[in-house]
Amino acid sequence: MSFVDSILVIEDDPQIAAVVADALRETARWVRRAGTATEGLAAVRETQPELIVLDLGLPDLSGESACRKLREETFAPIVVLTARHGASETVQILNAGADDYVTKPFSAPVLVARVQAQIRRAQLFNSPPPETIRIGDLALDLARRVASRDGRELGLTPVEWHLLRVLATNAGRTLTHQQLFHAVWGNTFGDAQQNLRVHITHLRRKIEAIPSAPRIIVTEPGVGYRCESDR
Repeated sequence: MSFVDSILVIEDDPQIAAVVADALRETARWVRRAGTATEGLAAVRETQPELIVLDLGLPDLSGESACRKLREETFAPIVVLTARHGASETVQILNAGADDYVTKPFSAPVLVARVQAQIRRAQLFNSPPPETIRIGDLALDLARRVASRDGRELGLTPVEWHLLRVLATNAGRTLTHQQLFHAVWGNTFGDAQQNLRVHITHLRRKIEAIPSAPRIIVTEPGVGYRCESDR
C-alpha cells in the first residue's frame, strides 16, 4: 500500500469529511480538512499536500471552478467526490483538471483504492521513466513500441499501440474521450467517442483474456476509459 505525508480533504459536510479522513488514515501521515474552496486553496499554498479529495458541492465555488483554481496551484492528484451521476458533468470536471472521481454515496474501500491508484501514478510520474511497463502478464516495451505477453508480440497497429501506451502510462486515471482522442490523434477533427470505440474494441481482442469482459481497459460509460494497473 502506498503511503504519503499529507492529504487535503475539501468537504463542507463535517460528517462526510470525518468519514473520508478516517478511511485515509492508513494512507497518509496527516489528513487536513477544509470546509470551503477558499480554505482549501489556502491550505494548498501553505502545506502543498500530495493528494486532494475535493467535494463538488462547496458553498463558495462551483466544483469546476474550484478544480481549475486548485490545478493552478498544484500538480497533486485531485480525486473528486460528487453526487452528480451525469456523464457531461463528469467530463467537465475531468477536463477541469481532476484525475478521478467517486460518486456519492461512496464505499470507503473504493475511495481508498482510487486514492491509492492516484498516489502510485504520481510516484511513478516523479520517478525516472521505465523502459518497460507491466500490466498483469502484459509487457509494454516503450523504446521498441512493442506489446507482448509471455515473450510473444501481440502485433498491435500504430494506433492500438498509442492508445495502450497513453492508457498504461496513466494507469488508474480515467481519461475522457476527448483527452484520449487528442493524445492519440492530436488536433484532428472527428467523432472521438465512435473512433475510440472501434479501436478499443480491436485492441481488447488482442490484449484481454475475455474481450467481452475486459479487465485491463475499463469503460467509464459516457465518460471515457481507464487502464487498471492492478490485476
